[in-house]
Amino acid sequence: MHTFRTRFAKDIVAEFLPPKKTSHDVIIFCDGMPGLPGKKKTLMEFFSKKGYWAFNPRYRGVWESGGSFLEESPVEDICDVIDGLYQPITSIWDNVEYNIDPEHIIIVGGSFGGPAALLLSFDPRVLAVVTVAGVVDWTQQVETEPLDWLYDVTKASFGEAFRMTRKNWDKLKTGTFYNPITQLENIDPKKVLMIHAKDDTVVPYEITKRFVQKMGISLISLKKGDHVSSSILTKWRIWRQVKKHLASLIL
Repeated sequence: MHTFRTRFAKDIVAEFLPPKKTSHDVIIFCDGMPGLPGKKKTLMEFFSKKGYWAFNPRYRGVWESGGSFLEESPVEDICDVIDGLYQPITSIWDNVEYNIDPEHIIIVGGSFGGPAALLLSFDPRVLAVVTVAGVVDWTQQVETEPLDWLYDVTKASFGEAFRMTRKNWDKLKTGTFYNPITQLENIDPKKVLMIHAKDDTVVPYEITKRFVQKMGISLISLKKGDHVSSSILTKWRIWRQVKKHLASLIL
């Protein structure tokens, strides 16, 4: 299935797929990083067949999008995408215009994208949030992928695909930037479902467990899987629970 492309707020390039049937439901995938473009294609196809407009935006300063990565919070990038959904969007390839008129918007955040999803739960336009191995506290680093190492490896491996400065990257270390644990007032626990494997070596499960207990958030705990990707949502056992969560929020 061929994915389409569009732009939001001039800078943000997003791949998208229309639903297989007429629908006003939207799902937005907030990527982990560094990550690779196109890895969400199977996931987008899955949700397109389930009746969702599926969008996979690139954060500002990442891959095809303009701007500088982490100059502003990725939450702002996704907010700009949400704003754009209430206007006609144009497919870059064929100049076809689509009117979505969103009714339900679901945000899925994987790993690095977890904070964006969590912090967007405050937005009244967002029906539900699902995180997969999502970060909840950037100050709790692990030996597997410490922030300094991740910056160096990303710059060396991906070059200008991630246009970021050390100064902006180091904002993650402060604990006050793009960090759910210090922005609890911006999280609506009723909207959130988190998925995390107990043997995750990148984002520790115990930190997530304490977070959900404090916030009263629903958690799907996996015995194994390490740093699980968002593709797990296509598994019937997981999708059944996610679908139940979404249904509980529709009035």
